[in-house]
Amino acid sequence: MDQPIRMKSNGQISVVLNSQKKILSKELPDFQVVPKVIPPEHSALIEIEEELGTLVGMEEMKRMIKEIYAWIYVNKKREEMGLKARKQALHMMFKGNPGTGKTTVARLIGKLFQKMSVLTKGHLIEAERADLVGEYIGHTAQKTRDLIKKAQGGILFIDEAYSLGRGGEKDFGKEAIDTLVKHMEDKQHEFILILAGYSSEMEYFLTLNPGLHSRFPLVVDFPDYNINQLMDIAGRMLIEREYTLSHEGEKKLRDHLIWVKAVLNPNSFSNGRYVRNVIEKSVRAQAMRLLMLNNYDRHELMTLRSNDLIFDED
Repeated sequence: MDQPIRMKSNGQISVVLNSQKKILSKELPDFQVVPKVIPPEHSALIEIEEELGTLVGMEEMKRMIKEIYAWIYVNKKREEMGLKARKQALHMMFKGNPGTGKTTVARLIGKLFQKMSVLTKGHLIEAERADLVGEYIGHTAQKTRDLIKKAQGGILFIDEAYSLGRGGEKDFGKEAIDTLVKHMEDKQHEFILILAGYSSEMEYFLTLNPGLHSRFPLVVDFPDYNINQLMDIAGRMLIEREYTLSHEGEKKLRDHLIWVKAVLNPNSFSNGRYVRNVIEKSVRAQAMRLLMLNNYDRHELMTLRSNDLIFDED
């Protein structure tokens, strides 16, 4: 990885994946074989990689986390050698529809950064508009400052952040945005702010304060899951709970997911969250069926049948 992170003219960092650009060196050949196995001293990255491996999809995000790790680690080595290693704010913006893994990834990032001593605690404080916006002038700024204080040493994760700008000029949400921008600069190495929301809404949100765009060096897109990935998520949830789908049940779930993704607005479909809700309802329906049949055979206890699958749209 020759140059994993590159500065854009607008101040954002572009995560360069599989870059082909080579840096000339007098001492080393241009083409070096990069080992595929991570050296054992990088235990923090190895542990996070194992957790990331349990997540479906998000290949670009997984590569990005590796490259951020490498960048921070190499910067520490540069410091040890007396080279310049300027600290970079790591505030992020996650763009994507509900249920695409944004909160899960935020938790893993906090864990990784704590192990790397980038964050002292690595905890995650989740917030939404109601947690920041007050009822009178000055109240919002205080509520926002209190949340930032709770997030010191960790991550402040604000979901549906664009809702802070929906009320217009006179809405107190603008006060929350202004307070966040100020503390992102004043305390930029003491906590990490992650704003999350729908892609188009977040693009508009960036226009609400002239200082917002340049303060988010990492902007990450979380794509929707395809049908095979949704079925993979369902399969992993079932294995974790020690259940299995019958052949007819599996076909019914796949057919329903194809239908619901075609019918629902993409912004209305909650991806992994939708699948989880279906599985949980089906488990309850199976329990009621077995209770009425008075049948507690091990195979039946583990099997979800097609008539156990409950869909709200039916």
